[in-house]
Amino acid sequence: MSPPLLKLGAVLSTMAMISNWMSQTLPSLVGLNTTRITTSDALTQISPKEGWQVYSSAQDPDGRCICTVVAPEQNLCSRDAKSRQLRQLLEKVQNMSQSIEVLNLRTQRDFQYVLKMETQMKGLKAKFRQIEDDRKTLMTKHFQELKEKMDELLPLIPVLEQYKTDAKLITQFKEEIRNLSTVLTGIQEEIGAYDYEELHQRVVNLETRLRDCMKKLTCGKLMKITGPITVKISGTRFGAWMTDPLASEKNNRVWYMDSYTNNKIVREYKSIADFVSGAESRTYNLPFKWAGTNHVVYNGSLYFNKYQSNIIIKYSFDTGRVLAQRSLEYAGFHNVYPYTWGGFSDIDLMADEIGLWAVYATNQNAGNIVISQLNQDTLEVLKSWSTGYPKRSAGESFMICGTLYVTNSHLTGAKVYYSYSTKTSTYEYTDIPFHNQYFHISMLDYNARDRALYAWNNGHQVLFNVTLFHIIKTEDDT
Repeated sequence: MSPPLLKLGAVLSTMAMISNWMSQTLPSLVGLNTTRITTSDALTQISPKEGWQVYSSAQDPDGRCICTVVAPEQNLCSRDAKSRQLRQLLEKVQNMSQSIEVLNLRTQRDFQYVLKMETQMKGLKAKFRQIEDDRKTLMTKHFQELKEKMDELLPLIPVLEQYKTDAKLITQFKEEIRNLSTVLTGIQEEIGAYDYEELHQRVVNLETRLRDCMKKLTCGKLMKITGPITVKISGTRFGAWMTDPLASEKNNRVWYMDSYTNNKIVREYKSIADFVSGAESRTYNLPFKWAGTNHVVYNGSLYFNKYQSNIIIKYSFDTGRVLAQRSLEYAGFHNVYPYTWGGFSDIDLMADEIGLWAVYATNQNAGNIVISQLNQDTLEVLKSWSTGYPKRSAGESFMICGTLYVTNSHLTGAKVYYSYSTKTSTYEYTDIPFHNQYFHISMLDYNARDRALYAWNNGHQVLFNVTLFHIIKTEDDT
């Protein structure tokens, strides 16, 4: 119990004791030890001549003492001893009544204080309850924030796995280099007597013979895709990057086009190394926005599909001007006949060992793929082939040696499923798997100079190596 409640209990106990004392002691002070009697009995037993007599005492509902007294006749002596005692007793009763009133006032004041404290305690209890609810809400909010952070970090797991794989590969490379150094040291000790210039000349002759042999390689048939090799991680989920297949061996410029729409900025890098490090050499602001991600750089010019149209644009990097533009007749555009991932990929421009190509679909061919060979200068269609493969069912496609290869999906598990030869106007179903490491491919193009596939894989710029089945020309072939 709090201090105010203790005080109230003490006051009430004191009042009860005073009332009990008065009811028991007051009659003896005036000479009577009788208990409470009725009015009729007092009138028959007491005579007024005998002086002051107390014949009744009791407590009212408020705890105050009530005494009934019979006064003597008027001619009795006022100096009577009992009269003096009674006056003294009355004075004491009045004093005690005043004290009781003071105690009552104090009790009422303390009771009001207790009520006020009770209200404050209820308020504090409500505040503590609110603080507890707020703490639970705050904990829930913090837990949700942590969960969102974890959701943001989940896509990094495949990247970290790739880093682990790359670290193992580097370790293997180091081990192979150490082994090779040991072998070379042994060879050097064995051939120490040979002249260096003679060995160098033999290497040059071997390289020349190898290049002559490579020149005799004719176009081959795709047999295998290996990789990917992750070159860089940058940009959005969709985009394109490429090199020029007709550039010289010393010209290794890279062009980078992020997003599939609402963009006109092309970034140029002098080499793959600069591209990886982000050392940009030049930026081009195209006169038109492009559609899709299926652009190609060929012989120093960029070929792309103009946004919301079936118009093909030829843009020169050297002059910064549009050299040619032409509408691709009947070609669907703006997500009428895209690849499976969408992204306005209706018209796919590509190049191979033979030249420049456009792959698209038309209503006249029931939405199936059409292959057209283009004049690189005028963009005129030289010849077209109509296939039976639905464009909307294709994940991506690319040309190698005049043959179109089509994947069946842009997601995990994709494979080269269909091929069409423009040389023989025939098709076949194939089963050439490749590793879609980052789960979403939005660009896949062949580069004849590098004999590799350039791909944009969910914000990763990657390369795939290709294995072709070649027929080597001999001097007897005509």
